[in-house]
Amino acid sequence: MSEMKELLRLLGELDDQLVGCMRCGMCQAVCPIYGQSGREADVARGKIALLEGLAHELVKDPQGVQDKVTRCLLCGSCAANCPSGVKALDIFLKARVILTGYLGLSSVKKAIFRGMLVKPKLFNRLLGMASMFQGLFTSPVNDIIGSSCSRFLEPVLGDRHLMLLAKTPLHKEVPSMDTPAGKSGLKVAFFPGCLADKIFPRVGHAVLKVLNHHGVGVFMPEGQACCGIPALSSGDRESYEKLVRANLAVFAAGKFDALVTPCATCTSTMKKIWPMMSEGMSASEQAALRELSAKIMDVNAFVVDKLGLAAPEPNADAVSVTVHDPCHLKKSLGVSAQPRTVLSLNPHYKVTEMAASDACCGCGGSFTLAYADMSAKIGQQKRDNIKNTGAQVVAMGCPACMLQISDMLSRNGDRVSVKHPMELYAEGL
Repeated sequence: MSEMKELLRLLGELDDQLVGCMRCGMCQAVCPIYGQSGREADVARGKIALLEGLAHELVKDPQGVQDKVTRCLLCGSCAANCPSGVKALDIFLKARVILTGYLGLSSVKKAIFRGMLVKPKLFNRLLGMASMFQGLFTSPVNDIIGSSCSRFLEPVLGDRHLMLLAKTPLHKEVPSMDTPAGKSGLKVAFFPGCLADKIFPRVGHAVLKVLNHHGVGVFMPEGQACCGIPALSSGDRESYEKLVRANLAVFAAGKFDALVTPCATCTSTMKKIWPMMSEGMSASEQAALRELSAKIMDVNAFVVDKLGLAAPEPNADAVSVTVHDPCHLKKSLGVSAQPRTVLSLNPHYKVTEMAASDACCGCGGSFTLAYADMSAKIGQQKRDNIKNTGAQVVAMGCPACMLQISDMLSRNGDRVSVKHPMELYAEGL
């Protein structure tokens, strides 16, 4: 009964938000999926029209509704360009929660989210074991990018070029940290996120190097969990709330001026979605979420806006680097200039802009698995824009985008390095 009441409450909230859509069609011009398919059902306006009759459609064709709602990258392009201010991302997340609450979670996702992801120690152990044996099933394909492919995993992953799990994740090399503020007078909490921890620990090390160089104290507690967006994107609110509570608990033990992350998706989730999707939590938990979310920053924004660093002139022989603007960084958080400033802090690099730098790369988390062909078509456009710059390096502030763009460049045989801005800055320190 309580679950049904919660579904009805969410349906009511959804109805209140849907009325803002004026059917102007501005979302068509920016939706990466509509740009490929030309189908009205793929654009925000079409999905919102469908959701207006959600209560009826849940009875009539719930699976059909779910299929249409999940065929979305959650990139936020529609919301960022909506003249009416419709919060499409909020709407689609709530719709997924409602649909999963009605239909239930698949056995595979239940095993992944409720069996592993909500148990950080177990999750870390399992991926640690996987990293030991992954070499048996994969073969290197691009030494510049560091990608591999796998015929064994082809039935699940298709012809992707993979970035393998790190041999030693960040949480093994740096289990925890609690250093005082130095010359900057500032102290931050550091949330690496799953991908920077388990696939790109070099990004985490770069961040720590930069913070140490500038005399910033770091609180990095043990027991950090996933930010929760994979579970919430699949409508699993139960797992999502467990992950949020776990992170609230570990960060409650520290005192810090800001909480920084090198992952655009984690930053956006923790700053925007945590407070928005907290209605099922206690009043004290909601208050703690609001207090914490106010301190959350992208690490590039922290370095530029809080430390006030200014870029020197690039060297005459500087390496050309182009910049991809992750959707959750620019469209959700308005962070775009800061990563470019961070890159310019190392005079050995110069920024060469690509066309449509803020166009979605086509990742979208599990979207790239569920809709592999569509994801690859969108990703190919991004690859072409990168290649057309002639840059030797492409930088971005999101490890998920790093996975997708590494895959697309590697599939095309391109020898372009894929880096986080903090890595390139740290090189010069």
